[in-house]
Amino acid sequence: MILRDYLMFLLLGICTASMVFAAITDFKSVRMKRSLFYLALSVMLQMICDKLVSLYLGDTSEFGVFMTHTCKFSIYAFYLLIVFIFNQYIRDLLLTEGELEKTPKLLEYAEYIICLGFMTLLGSQVTGWLYYFDENNQYHRAGGYLLAYVYPMLAIVVQIVAIIKYRQKIRKIMLFPLIAFALFPLFGAVFQYYIHGVSAVSVFVVSMVVLLYSFSIMDTNQTIRESYQKELDLLTEAQETKELMISQTTMALVEAIDAKDSYTNGHSRRVAEYSEKIAELAGKSKEECKKIYMIALLHDVGKIGIPDAIITKPGRLTDEEFAIIKSHPRIGREILTKISISPDLATGASFHHERYDGKGYPFGIKGEEIPEIARIIAVADSYDAMASKRSYRDVLPVEKIRSELEKGKGTQFDPKFAEIMIGIIDSNRTLKEHLA
Repeated sequence: MILRDYLMFLLLGICTASMVFAAITDFKSVRMKRSLFYLALSVMLQMICDKLVSLYLGDTSEFGVFMTHTCKFSIYAFYLLIVFIFNQYIRDLLLTEGELEKTPKLLEYAEYIICLGFMTLLGSQVTGWLYYFDENNQYHRAGGYLLAYVYPMLAIVVQIVAIIKYRQKIRKIMLFPLIAFALFPLFGAVFQYYIHGVSAVSVFVVSMVVLLYSFSIMDTNQTIRESYQKELDLLTEAQETKELMISQTTMALVEAIDAKDSYTNGHSRRVAEYSEKIAELAGKSKEECKKIYMIALLHDVGKIGIPDAIITKPGRLTDEEFAIIKSHPRIGREILTKISISPDLATGASFHHERYDGKGYPFGIKGEEIPEIARIIAVADSYDAMASKRSYRDVLPVEKIRSELEKGKGTQFDPKFAEIMIGIIDSNRTLKEHLA
């Protein structure tokens, strides 16, 4: 008796814990969450009723008779209810996870069988088909006792058939606990037929409630991981699409810039390459270097709005013409700020003609006020301008270029980046030979 009580309290504790965890845990479906909660609650109440029957069995008082009759009826009713709730769990799983449009017929048949079982249980209270109590308030099984288990067992068989039929709609992780939940109570019902005392069905069902809850949590966690990975893949795809759009837009604009002047054809690409190299030697990350490259490609995009006659003029520009040329950072800024998916694109176009001493244009800002990217591009742009043939002059000698960069440190250029560019010139023999 003591062992039986210990087992009973253990099972009640497990049911209570399952109810609490089911209540506070998030599941894919609120209905599935409720089903797990009600399963644990039903088993707990069934065991309490079983304990009360054992306490009042043989008590011939009016209250004792009431308690034994009511609780014994409840034990059988809760078994049917547990099968019914499990049926709802399977239905919600198939509708939610399996994306079925309506409840499978097999599960509807299972509900009909459960209803017949409950009607039989109600009828037995009058006829005594299933069980009866004698004048000493002692419980006895009747000739139709097996019917108490035939209906729920038949419903469970139908549920198993439904699970097998729709197994492709159920995640593999959930197949085992579903089939186990259906089969183990069947074994419990068989044991129950041969033994008295603690409900064998309750023991098996409690075990299966814990199993089903555990696997439901695992399934939910796996779904969360898959959803997270899916979102991550979508974000990655969106980022790649964004980068592709920016790249295609950039290259189209660069081609439009280069097409305006055969002498400066390739200037944008070279400035971008020099800027990327300076950034790399300055200790920038690969992502930062890549970003600087793309921004540098578009540093002269504003020249699209400058008349060809001024850009390709072979001689020196007049003050009026130079004023027009000086408007290209503003034009570039207006063009690139409209590309909202990459607002930093306008940085190089807007500020690459600013000077470190504040005497540049269009804003006249100085030192650290100038965005770092623009300070890098300013050095690369000046270097390529001196190292390239223009309509009004030939390529400058290497030493002249080096001297101009040295002289511009702290005035025209950020000293750090100018020094890096000088280092590139000194260390690159191929570059020297090309410029010589």
